[in-house]
Amino acid sequence: MSKNTHNNTVSLGTDPLRRLLPKYAIPAIIAMASSSLYNIIDSIFVGHGVGGAAISGMAVTLPIMNIASAFGAMVGVGAASRISIRLGEGNRRAAEQILGNAVLLNLLLGLSVMGIMLGFLDPILHFFSGDKASEETIAYARDFMRIIMAGNVITHLYLSLNEQLRASGYPVKSMAVMLTAVGMCVVLNPLFIFVFDWGIKGSAWATVIAQSSALAVLLVHYTSRKSFLRFHRRSFRFRWKIVAAIISIGLAPFLLNICASLVVRFINTSLLEYGGTGARDVITQAVFDGDVGDVYVGAYGIMNRVVLLFVMVVLGLNQGMQPIVGYNYGARQYDRVIKTLRYTILAAMGVTTAAFLIGHFMPGTVAAAFVDGSNGGADKAMIDVVSDGLRIVLMMFPVVGFQIVAGSFFQYIGRAPLAIFMSMTRQLLFLVPLLVFLPPRYGAMGVWMSMPAADGVSVIIAAVLLFTQIRKLRREQRMMRLHGR
Repeated sequence: MSKNTHNNTVSLGTDPLRRLLPKYAIPAIIAMASSSLYNIIDSIFVGHGVGGAAISGMAVTLPIMNIASAFGAMVGVGAASRISIRLGEGNRRAAEQILGNAVLLNLLLGLSVMGIMLGFLDPILHFFSGDKASEETIAYARDFMRIIMAGNVITHLYLSLNEQLRASGYPVKSMAVMLTAVGMCVVLNPLFIFVFDWGIKGSAWATVIAQSSALAVLLVHYTSRKSFLRFHRRSFRFRWKIVAAIISIGLAPFLLNICASLVVRFINTSLLEYGGTGARDVITQAVFDGDVGDVYVGAYGIMNRVVLLFVMVVLGLNQGMQPIVGYNYGARQYDRVIKTLRYTILAAMGVTTAAFLIGHFMPGTVAAAFVDGSNGGADKAMIDVVSDGLRIVLMMFPVVGFQIVAGSFFQYIGRAPLAIFMSMTRQLLFLVPLLVFLPPRYGAMGVWMSMPAADGVSVIIAAVLLFTQIRKLRREQRMMRLHGR
């Protein structure tokens, strides 16, 4: 075994977990949090440089971008999980075949999604706004999505290859790649919006150019002879067994993103229709001269970005957990698998509890960072809506960290059916029915109340499934020790 092989993989099965998990998780957390912070900064630039209506337009694009990224997540997570397991089994060549097939699959899916989205962009935008958004909001959304979708293949390859970079033993380099993209976005956004006066199109161009630069760094890595896993000509041939294995594991995050897109569509249409109608809603058409529904959609866009920041930190913890769990599961070291899971859950719940405290005690401050409400009007109304709704949306958030980690854990050990089921419980089984039932009765307050209610029930189901799986792993560990393996 080469020194390079030892440095990048064997430590996953031997190093103390209290040092190993931070080693992999901290770079992933920094990268994911930076990416989410960029989305927040992006919204702040757009909000202050273009206006609240542009934020509403970006909120309409969110479910469409989730659908596009769902395909990339399917390939990235599925391939990374399979690579970790193969490396745990000591099969480096199989891991490189997975890498090559992941690239081919990303190219195929990225081009297909780009063509469909650009070919039917207007009908898609109207569908996800429920035909209730104003033409100004749709125009901003159209300008933004045309550019983002033109770079869809770049986005797929960049995110997917970075997942596999981390899985093959390069957590710090994976972080550096993401920070490269984030740093360029932070520099290019104000330049394109405020100096070149490109408006919302400038934000889209900043994203595409930054991701192209990060992808170039990844391609250099995978073509270098010094890299642990690298591109080989023999690997760039579709092997349908490998493709099926990638998709089977990646189907869970794929369905999660698809469900999230449908849910955001339900939320946006509910807010456009019922915003301002409930007894506790903070603005009404009677006191606000403007399109109340668009204000509520923009407010939800702000809340979603704030929530996403903390979710991204938890996903960073999950990404740090993934190579450790995958490798040790493949090596049948189940005690290390369980300990890694325990540490990750505790850290994740600490993160989501911090989100709950911020949302409860300073929602107005958070909202004011995105739009300037000093002149009243729609922007001031948007701040009021965020201040009222964020406390409710985050009510169950302290335990949401547990549910996120549990769902990812089943992906990482190859339990695709359970991962798929858990990805759908909160979104489709619970949240959508609540969004149908509560908003007609309670207005926008019904939308906010639906989210913590769905969170609570999905956490209970996650706990039952996870504890059952842990008992099974412990039983297998005892049997192995009994037979001297």
